[in-house]
Amino acid sequence: MHALSPSTDFWLSLKKEAQTVAESEPLLASYVHACISAHHNFESSLSFILSSKMADEVMPAIAIREVFDEAYLLEPSISESAMADINAIRARDAAVDDFLVPLLHFKGFHAVQVHRMAHYLWLHGRHQLALFLQSRNSATFGVDIHPAAKIGKGVMFDHATGIVVGETAVIEDNVSILQSVTLGGTGNESGDRHPKIRQGVLVGAGAKILGNIEIGEGSKVGAGSVVLDNVPPHVTVVGVPAKVVGRPVCQRPCDSMRQNVLEDNQPYSQKP
Repeated sequence: MHALSPSTDFWLSLKKEAQTVAESEPLLASYVHACISAHHNFESSLSFILSSKMADEVMPAIAIREVFDEAYLLEPSISESAMADINAIRARDAAVDDFLVPLLHFKGFHAVQVHRMAHYLWLHGRHQLALFLQSRNSATFGVDIHPAAKIGKGVMFDHATGIVVGETAVIEDNVSILQSVTLGGTGNESGDRHPKIRQGVLVGAGAKILGNIEIGEGSKVGAGSVVLDNVPPHVTVVGVPAKVVGRPVCQRPCDSMRQNVLEDNQPYSQKP
């Protein structure tokens, strides 16, 4: 007997969770059937959910879904990244104990997946359709990500309202970002002008990170901070403008989600 693949295991877990919800809450039975049970795999379910949310009075869901289905077929890494995002949310969010809740209900997860599609279209020269998805993403979820921005996998946008990500921004794998965060420029300059967020970083609510600067691996940006300069790896910064105040108590703040910067009082001294 062959072992199931991780993607198959993931999909079977989702279907089992959907069945449990349908049995325990009859009012949601039709909803979870349409979103989960009626589909043969995760990609089909995800394209249905996202295209339904992106549709408007002029652009029907079925037309958008064709684009999503094509991308998932040609670029399997897109749906693999979505699974990694759900796993990250389940591991990091104390309010989540299954896979189904982020897939059905979390607009931060939805916004990142819509961006993945817009980015796919952007890279294939379909800029106008990519910009349409950016606009719908912003209007529907309150998250504005330029289609050219690069986002890795295992990314969590927690609550997500008001997040803005500029054109040349980079968010690497395994990053957590809270609501009202801006990864922006400092003016109307052209070229590479937006932040680079390295692996393991936690960006607290309301932080503004501006310019072509780097937030080093495993660092933490405190809530409400304004970051205008490079941040070294494995430090905590806070304030306006942000300054180093210590080191995070864990190697990957994105996982622990510990946002109290007062506990990060380990001394920091920059190596020569």
